[in-house]
Amino acid sequence: MLAIETHGLTRLFDGKPAVSDLSLAVPGGAFYGFLGPNGAGKSTTMKLLTGLLAPTSGRASVLGHDLADGRRALEVKRLVGVVPDGLSLFERLTGVEQLRLHGQLYGLPRAEAARRADELLVAMELTGDAGKLVGDYSHGMKKKLALAGALIHGPRLLFLDEPFEGIDAVAVSGIRRMLQELVQGGQMTIFLTSHVLEVVERLVTHVGIIQHGRLVAQGTLEEVRGAGTLEEVFIRTIGEDLTNRRLSWLVEPGAGG
Repeated sequence: MLAIETHGLTRLFDGKPAVSDLSLAVPGGAFYGFLGPNGAGKSTTMKLLTGLLAPTSGRASVLGHDLADGRRALEVKRLVGVVPDGLSLFERLTGVEQLRLHGQLYGLPRAEAARRADELLVAMELTGDAGKLVGDYSHGMKKKLALAGALIHGPRLLFLDEPFEGIDAVAVSGIRRMLQELVQGGQMTIFLTSHVLEVVERLVTHVGIIQHGRLVAQGTLEEVRGAGTLEEVFIRTIGEDLTNRRLSWLVEPGAGG
């Protein structure tokens, strides 16, 4: 079964398409990397798939639920976890309070929410900061806390929008292993956006590339990458033009003045 399936998914802003005629096919149990340059439509797509935005046209199905059906869309919210690019955390709560609240909002009994919160704090190396106010956390710590909050209810599908931004390399390595184990163990499907292509290439099983709101490539990592690296394929696919990136005053003899 497909965890995510869209047909002709389109979203307009002031008459201009942010996402246009998008047809995604994300298999259940996949680690799907959704790639594209800035402004390509990645975050808009994620908002459409999580019910935060309504499409202008087209349809989307998540975990077998049609998002056009209001009751089904509500059920989807119970089954997914989301780490958005713009973090939304309660900065006057402590880290442990934040996680316990997340768990209880998803219907976990108080004791179970507390148990899972403690386990997640260990996994994210935040135990020593559990009693600090979230407002005093660094950006990287907030990212890890947001990921912990997205995992606490055991989602079947996890949406991650730039999850590694601002996190140190050691922490990224540990989180990467944890996410891979969740996918390989059959617990969930992961839909990831990131600009760090080296990390994406080590993580994902499937790839989609979007440009100007349109899907320009999709398939397994091996199908999309071919004999090259993911970075090479990405640059070739989006047609990046490097010819005008030179700074004349730095490369032309005597131009510095």
